[in-house]
Amino acid sequence: MNPDRVLIGGQQTPEGLKAAETLVSVYANWIPREQILTTNLWSSELSKLVANAFLAQRVSSINSISALCESTGADVSEISRAVGMDARIGKRFLQSSVGFGGSCFQKDILNLVYLCETYGLQECADYWRGVINMNDFQKRRFSEKVVAAMFNTVTGKKISILGYAFKKDTGDVRETPSMFVVRDLLQEGARLHIYDPQVKREDMWSEMSYTCGINHDNTPRLDESVTTEDDVYEACDGSHGVCILTEWDEFKTLDFKKIYDSMAKPAFLFDGRLICDHKALREIGFEVYAIGKPDPFKFSGV
Repeated sequence: MNPDRVLIGGQQTPEGLKAAETLVSVYANWIPREQILTTNLWSSELSKLVANAFLAQRVSSINSISALCESTGADVSEISRAVGMDARIGKRFLQSSVGFGGSCFQKDILNLVYLCETYGLQECADYWRGVINMNDFQKRRFSEKVVAAMFNTVTGKKISILGYAFKKDTGDVRETPSMFVVRDLLQEGARLHIYDPQVKREDMWSEMSYTCGINHDNTPRLDESVTTEDDVYEACDGSHGVCILTEWDEFKTLDFKKIYDSMAKPAFLFDGRLICDHKALREIGFEVYAIGKPDPFKFSGV
């Protein structure tokens, strides 16, 4: 372990302070003392919630700018780099994407919202709820972009979903943005073929049922509409559109010429993680749409 800090909260009584110092002495065997913080109970509880809320806030902030970039011709990656070079801001968590997921960010923000509301701080609650609202907007905006780009209908069309986990190098699907895009496209009548190197089909359905209320009991022919694939090229074969929704390293080195040749035409690619060479993809023949990137046909002189 190499933590930035160890935070120990305790009651500010002689017994509580003694217990905290005992725990400090344990951690001090391998953590520098200056990185071990002791606080009262409320400070430690709120510090955990606020840390995740601040990180999520940065993601939602840059994602809000990605929408503005698409309307103005700005490039969100260039903005992230410029802003991140400001030492007061830093470059971490400024990568625009289809949205954040996982078990911590939304849960901790909602806990923060609840506490604010409990203590009558409605304006504070609304502020933090806005972070989640922006995240929901970004996921919905991506789904709407897919439908709009494909001539305003995906009914009966095969759409390939590359990546289902909420981030790379994990099979964790809790609150994954991919799930919400799948839900939206499923409701639009698309035929979805999903590839993820680690996610299990049963985990996908379990989270989909728990979070989105979609399951085999209430959605007829669900297995006909959603296919999970073990091979990424099989997932893309005959597809009308490809959506990259998890930043798996293997997606950066795919044979996109092979994928393009196997797809229906026009072949659409939607990069929800900004991991592809969009110029190279357009040269192959793809119709490319990427979050926060200017459309070269709409902004040819930018």
